[in-house]
Amino acid sequence: MRKIWIQLVKLCGWHFEIPDLKDRPELRHCVVAVAPHTAFADYIVGAAVLYAAGVNPKIMVKKEFFNFFTRRLLLHLGLVPVDRGNRHNDLVARAVRTLKEDDNVCIVITPEATRKPVKRFKRGFYEIATRAGVPVVLGFMDFKNKRAGYGPTIYLTGDYEADVERMVEFFDQFTPRHPEGWAIRPKKAI
Repeated sequence: MRKIWIQLVKLCGWHFEIPDLKDRPELRHCVVAVAPHTAFADYIVGAAVLYAAGVNPKIMVKKEFFNFFTRRLLLHLGLVPVDRGNRHNDLVARAVRTLKEDDNVCIVITPEATRKPVKRFKRGFYEIATRAGVPVVLGFMDFKNKRAGYGPTIYLTGDYEADVERMVEFFDQFTPRHPEGWAIRPKKAI
């Protein structure tokens, strides 16, 4: 199923920028922060990149995508349902536990946590990476040039604002599916 997914995305003209896992072993055990996130198509392309890279992704998506008909397939593809309306869902603790129990898994999150325009990233991805002691790898999609892949690895310093600023500067170079939905700007550009 995953191979078919990859081929369909490539048939649509997408090019993947995926490093060899021998050169970037941290890709096997990290938090992958993917941005900008402005359309459902982000998931379709982003999942193909993850599958093509050969990593074991656990992709956080809202629980509304899961129902009687889709649940089994989505779980097979590595999706994890998230109840965004429940502040007590222990999502961070569950993700940290997953990373600590399995050193061959990456947690995939969109730091914006929604396709709607937001001014700031949510802190969950940062908390997960910090508590699990893993780096954050930046995943990107550029709809203008139809390329997607992995960017730099960010080893968190504990200075949330500075770390996120470096991430936003990287993500700002890409064109999202809906450019009006990318409202986060590097502080230097403001």
